Amino acid sequence: MPVEIIETNKEPLKPVQVDPVTLDIIENALRNARFEMDAVLFRTAMSPGIREQHDEFPLIANRDGKMVVGQFGSFIHGFSAGHEGTVEEGDIFLTSDPYSCAGAISHANDWLVLMPIFRDGRLLAWTAMFGHMTDIGGKVPGSLPTDARQIYEEGIVIPPVKICKKGEMQDDLLKVIFHNCRLPHWNRSDLNAIVAAIRTAERRVVEIAERFTDDVFHQAMEELLDRNFRAMKQLIANTIPEKRQVFEDYICDDGMGMGPYKIKCAMWREGEKVIFDFEGTDPQSTGSINFYLNEEMFKMFCGVVMIMVFDPQILFNDGFYPLMEVRIPEGSILKPRHPAALSCRTHALGRIFDVISGLLGQGSPDFLCAAGFSDSPHFMYSGYDSKGEWYQLYQIGFGGIPGRPIGDGPDGHSLWPSFTNVPNEFLESYFPLRIEKYETVTDSGGAGLHRGGNAVRMVYRFLEDGEISIHDDRWFTYPWGVNGGDPGERSKKILKREDGTEEILPSKCDRVVVKKDDMLAFETWGGGGWGNPLNRGAEIVAADVDKGLVSIEGARRYGVVINSNGRLDEPATDRLRAEMKAGYDSDEIFNFGGTLEELRSRCLEETGLKPPTPPVFTATRRS
Repeated sequence: MPVEIIETNKEPLKPVQVDPVTLDIIENALRNARFEMDAVLFRTAMSPGIREQHDEFPLIANRDGKMVVGQFGSFIHGFSAGHEGTVEEGDIFLTSDPYSCAGAISHANDWLVLMPIFRDGRLLAWTAMFGHMTDIGGKVPGSLPTDARQIYEEGIVIPPVKICKKGEMQDDLLKVIFHNCRLPHWNRSDLNAIVAAIRTAERRVVEIAERFTDDVFHQAMEELLDRNFRAMKQLIANTIPEKRQVFEDYICDDGMGMGPYKIKCAMWREGEKVIFDFEGTDPQSTGSINFYLNEEMFKMFCGVVMIMVFDPQILFNDGFYPLMEVRIPEGSILKPRHPAALSCRTHALGRIFDVISGLLGQGSPDFLCAAGFSDSPHFMYSGYDSKGEWYQLYQIGFGGIPGRPIGDGPDGHSLWPSFTNVPNEFLESYFPLRIEKYETVTDSGGAGLHRGGNAVRMVYRFLEDGEISIHDDRWFTYPWGVNGGDPGERSKKILKREDGTEEILPSKCDRVVVKKDDMLAFETWGGGGWGNPLNRGAEIVAADVDKGLVSIEGARRYGVVINSNGRLDEPATDRLRAEMKAGYDSDEIFNFGGTLEELRSRCLEETGLKPPTPPVFTATRRS
């Protein structure tokens, strides 16, 4: 049943001419409103995930629900497909159910708030924002259980509901929702902050329409979408080949010992349209690593990557969506059937960016990026402190950004745009822990003409007894290098007990009991290298060694010899490089570090962990 939009003003919008100056003013006003939404949220939210790390995504869309400015693509169409009822002035909607909004959000921790923007009784635009809630109940603190088999184990799941009807907040409904969370005061604060942010967008949109008229505002949004369509049409024609390109990568494991899980995608162009087909991707997992991939979200991912690589001046919005077709098999790990668990979908979400890079780069290797946008590692620590008060930390870690055509990958950086780290001072002030080390991991970035970014090592000392959960990947497979570059190093988690004993932890685990003065070394992955490392300037490698980014031994991967006093030995470097060039394969576009069989045989020796068991897929019922 289609959504019914109740408008008291039935007068249709009139087509008008918008001059370039006015269009530019409206575009920048919308951009500013989008960033003002962020500012309002960051200054009023309570959880560190949103307040400090900025784990939220805003948008402003036209009256048809197409995102004009924003970050993660439009959520409106998925919401409209799942909402049965009316849309009226003063309504605000909330949902956290991926299955009720066609994957517009992809796990129940993300609370999506949407609001129609009316002016004088007419629907003028939409605004929306979602943020990751630190806790929504469920079987483990943080609500991201690695062993969940159904979404019902992961916490409260909210269908599309009106939390505000015609301007009146539904307090009883909110009371029920907050009652199902371990940190209700954080959830209430974060939700209020999201509502404040979208109300800010509402005010700015109305102000623009009042200044320029509804007709001009509406037409300007249409032209911004159309301009994106024209730019992307040309970009696709110039960069996407008609020849079918295929790429596949793997999620290392499912947290229950099985893996790896294949994500496979083919890409080709038919006329002006590019096709992405995920046929061959593994069936859905029994565990919680499934990622309900919304087709429009994937289009936005691809569009952003193409724009950033080929033409960063293009304003990305939903205008280009008709130029892409996305095919995802039902019942696969990227389109699981209800009620499959989804809480740990971040591993597949991050891996999608590596797959996109591998696909887009095959036709234009000079523009190819290595792997490293591979995951979004999570760390959680919770318990009761010595005063009997509950504490609960949710933190996103950073990895190594891949080597790129334009230069080295940044060290210890977030893959998500606009994300920041939680300051160590904040962590130590609000949680019972101390950060013993916060550093990049020497030699973890893949060697290359352009070096992959190094991983991050955070060493936590726990000051109270509690429990920890870890969510990470790239511990079994490598972040691959490209155009002759080497893979980055894999992730590792080491728990050192107060008595000096050490234990290598799996990359996905819950309810690990820790005692006061135990320490966890949380090491993420390094980015893959780009290009032949023997072509990297010896002086640059020597500078990397001086900065501690590359070791003296690691410099030999580049054919560079650094003597014991830290100086470059040029004659020895010339000899070593001549020897290494004789065995170098310059035609290797991708370097995965070995086949899956080779990785399995080396896994225990290299990682200290048993290799994952190949998954067994069973039929999944429809719901």
